Formats: sequence, structure tokens, C-alpha cells
Amino acid sequence: MSDPETGAASGLIPPNRWELNVSDASYAECFEDLIERGEDIDGEARLADVLAPRGARILDAGAGIGRVAAALVARGHDVTAVEKDPDLVVRSRARFPEVPVVESDILGLSPEVLETAGRPTSYDVIVVVGNVMIYLAEHTEARALRTLAGLLAPNGRVLVSFRPHKGPEHSRDYPVEEFGRHVTDAGLEIENVFGTYELRPAAGDYVVAVLRAV
Repeated sequence: MSDPETGAASGLIPPNRWELNVSDASYAECFEDLIERGEDIDGEARLADVLAPRGARILDAGAGIGRVAAALVARGHDVTAVEKDPDLVVRSRARFPEVPVVESDILGLSPEVLETAGRPTSYDVIVVVGNVMIYLAEHTEARALRTLAGLLAPNGRVLVSFRPHKGPEHSRDYPVEEFGRHVTDAGLEIENVFGTYELRPAAGDYVVAVLRAV
């Protein structure tokens, strides 16, 4: 069995923090309520759209109920949502039927898995937003980033966001310095770091990072 931080040759995918501790309907219901009230929840999608060429192939990793993916489909992109939580997959397909969803852990993604699902095997932009990184299984952050890096098209970029300290319940603290080491271990580099989706300067309480292959 291989070290999960360097990649599991055995194919082991450990349960993530979301599966172990959260995985309830309150997250989905919160965003569904915001959608019904017409609140602006498209900040992540607007930034991803700026990073992408027109009609781009975009992968939304840890897509939840599909709100970011749907907003990107509406902007003309070919979007693949990836979500492991079965309840969120059902909610996504019901609310946003225009968004194709691949039910998979991020660690389980590969060109073969995506091809079997009838989806592109490389992407111009990969989105990993909304604290997905701090709910990953322990010691799998670099492995997850490496998996996603392997799905980037030439000149592709990864948009990542998370709260580095005092995040949602059951998430981990993830200092920016540690994140930076994992980015390097994954064969990526940080192109930019901001504090908001509107590109405000980084202030330490939220990380919005744009990554690219080395």
C-alpha cells in the first residue's frame, strides 16, 4: 500500500472529511435557498469565466449541487461536474439537468474514468472552490492536486479557493505555506493569490489562488 500523500498505487481512496463528519442536507439546502431568493452566488463562476477561453472545457471538482458548473454552462462553456456525495449528485442532476455530473472522488479521477462517462479527458480550467481542499482526506492534498494537474490541457489553469484558518466545522486549518508546498509537489506553481473572487489583495482570511503547470 502506498503513502496517500505521494499517490496510492493500490488505488486506495480514503474517506474524506466531508464523508466522515458532515454529509448532511444543510449545506445543499442553504444554497438552494439562496438560489430561490435570487442571491448573487456566481462569484466563483465569474472568475473562472475570466480565466477561460470562450467555449472552454471546464472541470468543477467537488461541485456540490452544481451551482458553479451551471453558471459556467450558462456562459457557454463545456462543463463537467465531479461530486462524490450521492445526495448532492441527485440534487445537482435534478436542479441543473444541463450539467453532466460524474460521481467520483477527486482522487479517483483519470482520463479513463472521464472517457467512460463520455466527458473530455483534459480541461482548460479546473475549478476547486468553496473549501473543497480543506475537506479532503488527511494527507491527500498534494495527491488531489497532482490528480487534477494530470487533467490540464496545455496552458490550462486551476482555480482553488478555501479558508486557511477557522473554516467550517470539521474542516482542517490549511496554512497558505503548506498549500504552496503541496502545489509544488503536484508539479504546479502559483500564478496569483487573491483574497476574494473580485481579486482583492490577499488578507489571510480567504485564499483564491490561480495555479498552472510548471
